[in-house]
Amino acid sequence: MNLETISLYSLAIASLPVLVVLIILIRWESNYWNTIYAMFRMVVQLLLVGYFLKYIFEANQSYLILAVLSIMLIASSWISLRTIKENKFKLFKYALISITIGGGLTLILITQVVLTLNPWFQPKFMIPIAGMIFANSMNSISLASDRIYVEIQQTQNYEKARFTAFTTSLIPITNSLFAVGLVSLPGMMTGQILSGVSPLIAVRYQIVVMFMLFGSAGMSSAIFLSLSKEIFTKKTEAT
Repeated sequence: MNLETISLYSLAIASLPVLVVLIILIRWESNYWNTIYAMFRMVVQLLLVGYFLKYIFEANQSYLILAVLSIMLIASSWISLRTIKENKFKLFKYALISITIGGGLTLILITQVVLTLNPWFQPKFMIPIAGMIFANSMNSISLASDRIYVEIQQTQNYEKARFTAFTTSLIPITNSLFAVGLVSLPGMMTGQILSGVSPLIAVRYQIVVMFMLFGSAGMSSAIFLSLSKEIFTKKTEAT
């Protein structure tokens, strides 16, 4: 099977399951406008990203890649604290440091040592891999920060709260480790198989992806919880 350009008609056909869900939401008098907005925003964002990445790939300049990576780091750090109401700006710098170290070191290892990109900033590899790593680190910190607030109030013990928050932050990626190959074929592996790559080669790439996601998630959340100890300890004393 050769991947071909998807026509607008085919895109419309692909949206039929979405229409079914929207009909259910409308009939059940749910907040369907939020779903419509989310779908519309998703389409617009992806179209804009598509044009932007096309420009980045054609320009092939290292300073553009560094700029994109910086924006991704800042955005993921801020979004990771979306549910936090207190000390958000103080925690932001810790989230940024954590994702930069945990995710950044993982990105360097994978792109420069495992894949040995040449040039080192090869856009079609660097940006998608960075996106996977930073997004995964972001989700890990988000779960950790949200959980530790709850645990601090219940246990009044930072060490116990930190451990629970850390293990909670690893639940999504750990579930993925159990499910991969049995329940799901991840996007990268599926894409390679569809493009004609041998499943045995695709499996190796997917193993690398799972390693980097687990490592970046664990390191980022651990660094964040360690750096933010003072803030959470003060909260314990205050309560």
